[in-house]
Amino acid sequence: MTKPPPSLMGRIALAISSFFAIIAQPDFAASVAQLRDGVPAPAPVPPAAPAPVAAPVPTPPVWQAPPETAALQLLGLLQREARFVDFVEQDVAAFSDADIGGAARVVHEGCRKVLREHFTIATVRTEAEGSRITLPAGFDAAAVRVTGNVVGQPPFAGTLVHQGWRVSDSRLPQLAQGHDASVLAPAEVEL
Repeated sequence: MTKPPPSLMGRIALAISSFFAIIAQPDFAASVAQLRDGVPAPAPVPPAAPAPVAAPVPTPPVWQAPPETAALQLLGLLQREARFVDFVEQDVAAFSDADIGGAARVVHEGCRKVLREHFTIATVRTEAEGSRITLPAGFDAAAVRVTGNVVGQPPFAGTLVHQGWRVSDSRLPQLAQGHDASVLAPAEVEL
């Protein structure tokens, strides 16, 4: 299909743009001169096909445990080492205080082992409990809870009731992909 010739205004626009292109581009001026002399324009060279680009090798996604897995993992460790869930789920109303105390010692020892093995825990405040302290303006309200008759703005003076606890390092074991952390302790079947 042949294109119709440009209109008068189209030809004027083409002439003006060609005029400036001839002045600014020597190669274009040579092509126009060849056309004017009757030399046919060379056949357009098709652009070279772009080199094939190798498809990127997909990297397998890194498995990430769901956010609640760390809490379930800790609960599983407490169950394994201290029988924590067994103790808490047991109805202790029928047991004597001595029996409960004996069981609590075992649970306490196991819980302490888990915490020391998997966490570095330190106090938030280093002052002795019962000592008088002053909280300056801008104190860390996430690390210190002010209780009692709280009126006005800091600084606050009061008695340290509890030093608080802060975890500075956590060393929970890396879970294998597909591990079901919701199973705190598997059921046991003796054969």
